[in-house]
Amino acid sequence: MYNILVCDDERDIVSALNIYLSSENYGVFSAYSGQEMLQIMDTETVHLVLLDVMMPGMDGITALKKLREKHNVPVIMLTAKSEDTDKVLGLNIGADDYVTKPFNPVELLARVKSQLRRYLLFGGNTTPAVLSIGGVELDDSAKSVKLDGEEVALTPKEFEILRLLMQNPGKVYSPREIYRQVWNDMPIGNENTVAVHIRHLREKIEINPAEPRYIKVVWGQGYKMEGKQ
Repeated sequence: MYNILVCDDERDIVSALNIYLSSENYGVFSAYSGQEMLQIMDTETVHLVLLDVMMPGMDGITALKKLREKHNVPVIMLTAKSEDTDKVLGLNIGADDYVTKPFNPVELLARVKSQLRRYLLFGGNTTPAVLSIGGVELDDSAKSVKLDGEEVALTPKEFEILRLLMQNPGKVYSPREIYRQVWNDMPIGNENTVAVHIRHLREKIEINPAEPRYIKVVWGQGYKMEGKQ
């Protein structure tokens, strides 16, 4: 059973989501504030978070920033707003997806399943569980990454991008191809999202992101992973 943490200050929404998710045999934890969510994350096994943006006290964006300091589980943001600026802000700090209120329960459940599938079950038997290039080691089973022996905290999307590049070192992936494979969606107008995630990924695994050792740009074509296996 996979456990989902629902955090929203509106108790009716939390109750409704609990019903939808429980009907699909998910375990559900409920939180009504950002602080309560963080406490549950530190004490329970959680596989995905549904997090409201607009909450009194600690808002969803602040809560997400603090969550990403320790945890890399998928996070789907819930918001009553539909402006692109909200979505970009959330993606920039580690959100994996967005659902705008009022949401369709069928669509929400589909997004939950998609995120869990990619996070927990991605990859075939032909791919080694541990990938190593230079000082970067990616353990697919443990969903962990180490740089020169030190643990590096990546978001689920950053992890999947790095895994894709490490599975085929030297192969150039266009932003469209990366988006298609990692987000499992058509990359219409979303290439900049890939660039944002690549920049954050470089900041975490490169000593000098301006002169990367591992993730290289092939101008006009895309990105590739370099280094000795």
